[in-house]
Parts: sequence; C-alpha cells; structure tokens
Amino acid sequence: MAFFITLYDLIQSAFERARRAEGLAPLLLRLILAPVMLQAGWNKLAHFSDTVAWFEHGLGLPAPLLMATLAVSAEIVGGACLLLGFATRFAAVPLMVTMLVAMTTVHWPHGWHAIADASSWLANDRVAMAAAYKREILDILRMHGDYERLTSAGPVTILNNGIEFAAIYFAMLLTLFFTGGGRYTSVDYWVARRFGAGALS
Repeated sequence: MAFFITLYDLIQSAFERARRAEGLAPLLLRLILAPVMLQAGWNKLAHFSDTVAWFEHGLGLPAPLLMATLAVSAEIVGGACLLLGFATRFAAVPLMVTMLVAMTTVHWPHGWHAIADASSWLANDRVAMAAAYKREILDILRMHGDYERLTSAGPVTILNNGIEFAAIYFAMLLTLFFTGGGRYTSVDYWVARRFGAGALS
C-alpha cells in the first residue's frame, strides 16, 4: 500500500512540475495558426477586388465588400494577435467565425478531405473520382514526361478542398479561446500579471 501512495505522490509531483510548462501548448497552437491566418489574410488583401468578386459571385455571400473586409481584418489582425499572444481569446472569436463561414460556403460540398485519399473510410464519390484522375495524370507523366524528375520532390496529390483543415483550425482556435495565450508565453499573461487577472485573459 505504501508503494502505491509513494507512486501517487510522485505522479502528482510530476504533474505539478509540468504545470510550469503549460504555456507551451497554447504557444505551439499560436505559432502554427498565426502564419496560416496571416498568409490567408495577405492573399485576400493583395487581390482584394478579386476577393470581393469571389465572395459575391463564387460564394454568393451578402454584402461581399463588407464580408471581404471583415475576413481580411480578422485574418491579419487576428493572426498578428495570435503570434504575440495578445488578446488571444478576443482574436480567436472572429477567426472561428471565419473558419465556420469557410467550412459552410467553400469546403462543405467537398466532404472531409483536404487532399483526396481514396483509401480512407471518409472518402466520398468526389474523392474516388479524383483518384481516377490521379491515375490518368500519372499515366500521362510516365508516357510523355520525365516522371522520375517530376515526382522526385514527392508523390502527385490531388486537392479535394474539403473541410478538414478549416475544421482543425477551428478546433485549435476554440482551444485557445478556452486556454488563453498561455502561461509565461503570451503578452496576455504578462498584462494580466501586471494589471490584474481579468486583463485580456
């Protein structure tokens, strides 16, 4: 019995020590998400008139100019906030909305997979068709192209554009909404420590 009590105490002690590094997990989420959001926002901003036209004609969104402006603002400002861990919970909300809009308007008709994988149990008819196209592409490359050179950097893949990545980003943002920017690793933590627990947390 004493052995189990000692083991329990050791585990509890290890958990307590691990809590000192609990800010590492939110930091990693932020460092993964920030460049994705910043790049997405920059791409939309760099071709803003095309973005507005796509929102209107491609996606059929109401008030496309306003929606494009909100999306660009959320992704650039939100991405910068995530990078710093500043106002993390506030920044996560419009980014989650952006991911939900992307999932329902852009990605939903394509199913789950971002990249077509016909061997997956989540594959739909579209993915199966993509696999057939991939075989056709590979046959053409073998017959008419330098197959070894063209595939030396990796295998040929077919983009399916499903909800997979947007759903993962949404889950990561939701996690940050609950955890905040992270202990020791975010501006939020140091602001809260300086001005009080409620500040930006």
